[in-house]
Amino acid sequence: MGKLREPLRELAECGLPAALEAMGERWSFLILRASFNGLHHFEEFQSELGIARNILASRLAKLVEHGILGRHPMPEDRRKVEYRLTDKGFALLPAMLALRQWGERWETGIPSSPVLVDDRDRKPIRPIEVLAHDGRVLTKNDLMWVLPEDVARDAEAAE
Repeated sequence: MGKLREPLRELAECGLPAALEAMGERWSFLILRASFNGLHHFEEFQSELGIARNILASRLAKLVEHGILGRHPMPEDRRKVEYRLTDKGFALLPAMLALRQWGERWETGIPSSPVLVDDRDRKPIRPIEVLAHDGRVLTKNDLMWVLPEDVARDAEAAE
């Protein structure tokens, strides 16, 4: 398992602290999940999640500030606002699904309801896995950290 240890001097440049700064709070994840499920308005989030108005306002502002949600005044009533996932926000879906699947496997021991399925054939999505560049499923024994200059490049690999 020693292969997976990151060089400590590189941790300051890791993307994980930045991701946690943007999303690392329970209510932010629940708001994001609600957004994936089609909620767009402050009142919807408040009533569905049971979150205090001041906390909701703070978390929505942070998600907008980080570009995860967009804040859009409604054309018919400029005082009413919609919160919509941005491309950056939608890119969090695999991380959200991986966390949900992890919780089902290791914490609750039961599948969540409802089940996320492929719209075409209504079969559940596969577990989120770590894949190699060629699609192979990798295990902890297949992984190692290297510095950017030590990463194999396609052109170099062809030589």
